[in-house]
Amino acid sequence: MSIVENKKAFHDYFIEERFEAGLVLAGWEAKAIRAGRVQLKEAYVILKGSEVWLIGCHISALTTASSHVQPDPIRTRKVLLHGAEIRKLIGKVERAGYALVPLNLHFTKGRVKLDIGLAKGKKEFDKRDTDKKRDWDREKAQLMRNKRG
Repeated sequence: MSIVENKKAFHDYFIEERFEAGLVLAGWEAKAIRAGRVQLKEAYVILKGSEVWLIGCHISALTTASSHVQPDPIRTRKVLLHGAEIRKLIGKVERAGYALVPLNLHFTKGRVKLDIGLAKGKKEFDKRDTDKKRDWDREKAQLMRNKRG
């Protein structure tokens, strides 16, 4: 079940590979995510050493959060991946010029998971081509519906 998607990532990047990863969250963050108070639009994923980090993900605290906890909505959160996946990502990002972008947050077996995309940036003309293709597909589907009706 998807919580939030990063639609901007699909507009700005060609997504070549996807990885499902866990996140290290505080209790108030998990509750806020369940309530849908999360945004991935400006978020990105980086590699520091042999660790993966999610930066810029905004999780708004609930008003019922405990008074002794000082919530930081945009703190850096650790991403949990297998060692082999991390090594593969390091090789691609450092040598091949790929970027890591968060694609969506979803639930798997009651746990919050993050989909990370191994992505190559789109040029401006690629974005225009994508928009034209999407518009044409939409127009074609509309014509087919009208023809049947």
